[in-house]
Amino acid sequence: MIQTDRVVIVGAGLGGLYAALALAPRSVLVISPETLGEGASSAWAQGGVAAAMSRDDSPAAHAADTIAAGAGTVDAVMARRVTEAARAHILDLTARGTPFDRDPAGGFILNHEAAHSIARVVRVQGDQAGRRIMETLITAVRATPSVQVLEGVVAQGLLVRDGRVCGVTLAQVEGGHVARPVELFAPAVLLAGGGSGGLYAITTNPPRIRGQVMGMAALAGADMADMEFVQFHPTAMDLALDPAPLATEALRGAGARLINSRGARFMDGHHPLGDLAPRDVVARSVFAEMQAGRRPMLDTRAALGAAILRDFPAVAEACARASLDPVTQPIPVAAAAHYHMGGVATDHRGRASLPGLWVCGEAASTGLHGANRLASNGVLEALVFATAAAQDIGSARPACAQAPEIKLPAAPDADAPPTAAVQSLRHVMTAHVGVRRTAEGLRRALREIAALDAAHRSVPDFRNMCATATLIAAAALMRRESRGAHWRDDFPEPDPLQAQRSRMTWAVAMEIRDQACKEIPCPPRPYQIS
Repeated sequence: MIQTDRVVIVGAGLGGLYAALALAPRSVLVISPETLGEGASSAWAQGGVAAAMSRDDSPAAHAADTIAAGAGTVDAVMARRVTEAARAHILDLTARGTPFDRDPAGGFILNHEAAHSIARVVRVQGDQAGRRIMETLITAVRATPSVQVLEGVVAQGLLVRDGRVCGVTLAQVEGGHVARPVELFAPAVLLAGGGSGGLYAITTNPPRIRGQVMGMAALAGADMADMEFVQFHPTAMDLALDPAPLATEALRGAGARLINSRGARFMDGHHPLGDLAPRDVVARSVFAEMQAGRRPMLDTRAALGAAILRDFPAVAEACARASLDPVTQPIPVAAAAHYHMGGVATDHRGRASLPGLWVCGEAASTGLHGANRLASNGVLEALVFATAAAQDIGSARPACAQAPEIKLPAAPDADAPPTAAVQSLRHVMTAHVGVRRTAEGLRRALREIAALDAAHRSVPDFRNMCATATLIAAAALMRRESRGAHWRDDFPEPDPLQAQRSRMTWAVAMEIRDQACKEIPCPPRPYQIS
């Protein structure tokens, strides 16, 4: 057991690092499973940051697009708050040294991405925004004396006393071995540990990010929101790589077109915006082409030609690894788990329902994204709520003398997540809780998740994964309609009475899972507006 005066930040992606800088000079401990910059979803973000930066744009227009994409469940107040703050964060990152693409006059070069009414995505070298922003923040964190980073350490659970979060359990990871956890008591905990994409067999997310942070919060008793809404990116590169490299939406914004193995464009008949339709529409269309045996592909040849090698280096590099030439060949694509709109329910200050706990980034559910995230709003949300959480934590905790650095004691090895069980969980989620869902499939998924959970209950990391998987499947079973990224084959139409956000606790999710295990149909439950 260790006591510290440092604010503990779980996760070293964009949200965690930005919050650590915003908290300075307060002493902070950042928990990172890997070396800074490795394994964080933020570093993989290709599109950029959505912000109204041009004279023809406005925060109000950005908010309107966000609300439209969110399919009826976006919190309009949150959308307004976030879009109004966007410009200031772009300017702050610029001042910190982020090399956003600029035109000869010094203006920001903006990409046009799906469901945006105007080009408003600020970029770096075409598709390098996430990587370069992370490099900027890592440099700043390394130079900030108040921030300690513990690398090669994972958080496995939250410590709760008298209904308040008072710390975390931490374990060192080295060479695939996980040490027994150590209890660290702290004045405040900020979760910034990413989403749940790695719970699916096909994902664009780093492999370690499998919903553990959400599961930790849920098991501790935090309210969860919108867990059924998992966004599948329609154009992950189908090149037999895990995770699947991302063919950024900016490619379609630049004129690339979706075709199938017969050379036919297939999006024009599905939505007025065609290839730039909202992600859920495109993902289902790509999935349908795959099911029909007409392999979907992204054709960049006419729109970009050799320019793809210069303007989209991450895409070009992934193609090279698979011995595919995007200048002369279409890029095979598949729908892959990409972003979780749901997560720990938080307010405008980043506060969770449990006192002492704040959450930002993909692990949080703020209400900004609704049922379907607008492209490149994810990085923006992380910036805004990392700052809000840091300000809220700092306002109640005046800066003090720098706290001593934390050193974890040596501990014997504990059980690591079993590889076979993790793969089984990923395949269950893809087969039954993926792009298309049914009540029968969701109940089957809950039974299989329960069996995996019971077989490996002694492994905290895996239990956290199973908790998040359970919440996603249970919330999807209870939402008996199709809305945004959530599609039910047995309820293919939206229901106006369900046009609101959902909330669920771990206790309710377990009740639903237990009913599925007993093959008892779940009774309807009213949705609560958070």
